[in-house]
Amino acid sequence: MEKKNSTLLTEFILTGLIYQPEWQIPLFLVFLVIYLITMVGNLGLIALICNDSHLHTPMYLLLGSLAFVDAWISSTVTPKMLVIILTKSKTISLSECMIQFFFFAFGATTECFLLTTMAYDRYVAICKPLLYPVVMTNRLCTRLVVLSFAGGGLHAFIHIGVLFRLSFCNSNIIHLFYCDIMPLFKISCIDPFINVLVVFIFSGSIQVFTILTILVSYTLVLSTVLKKKSLQGIRKAFSTCGAHLLSVSLYFGSLLFMYVRPGSAQADGKNIMDSLFYTVIIPLLNPIIYSLRNQKVLDSLAKMLKRNV
Repeated sequence: MEKKNSTLLTEFILTGLIYQPEWQIPLFLVFLVIYLITMVGNLGLIALICNDSHLHTPMYLLLGSLAFVDAWISSTVTPKMLVIILTKSKTISLSECMIQFFFFAFGATTECFLLTTMAYDRYVAICKPLLYPVVMTNRLCTRLVVLSFAGGGLHAFIHIGVLFRLSFCNSNIIHLFYCDIMPLFKISCIDPFINVLVVFIFSGSIQVFTILTILVSYTLVLSTVLKKKSLQGIRKAFSTCGAHLLSVSLYFGSLLFMYVRPGSAQADGKNIMDSLFYTVIIPLLNPIIYSLRNQKVLDSLAKMLKRNV
């Protein structure tokens, strides 16, 4: 027992991105620019919503919350990746690894719940427009946002709790650029069956619930839209839902592609590309998608720029 305890690992190596040495600086600059644009886009969107009273409505409260979570996820993953690329120091302690995974799981789960809440918001706005101000109040929206964050935190705590039952004594190499739960299972020297079961029960339930809720909401939205005889009404409805549908497709599509594939199909190279899209690219795209397709956001931005000129 003493010998086994003495070999337990408390430090991991993140292999990060695989690239030729001459690509070190260009890759660092590319991801640095992506991170800066992501932070400016998401935090700028939050500031815009906070400063414009016309945007203090449930739809924009949800949009601001989504921007915060995107900035959170990007800040959880990208800075460590930049350090790995620039310094080639790929080590991360067990405690840092657990903290990073907790923050990532918290952000990813919260985003699932927020996207679901946004789908419900669009359902009420289009299918019950006259009741929308009564049903979807700022108070209800705030409660749903708080529940989304609470659900994300609880889900992350559950996984962290069962992760501490594992120990690592065979390998300390994580074939990724951040600490994720599946690579940790692969290098555990204790059977991770209970952990896998917890992932299947809790993560699976959340995915099924959120995806089904979104599908039902948009099925009802589509049915209502197709019944409209006004072409202008149809265009307005699709314009209202288009940005959210695109965001949902990108987010859940990459999520399912990462975690639902069989283990044998999850090659390290493909995992890295999927994770890169999920953790770095989507937080960059979301503020662009919502800003470019939302006239109120564009108008608010134009007013703010005029005031500052």
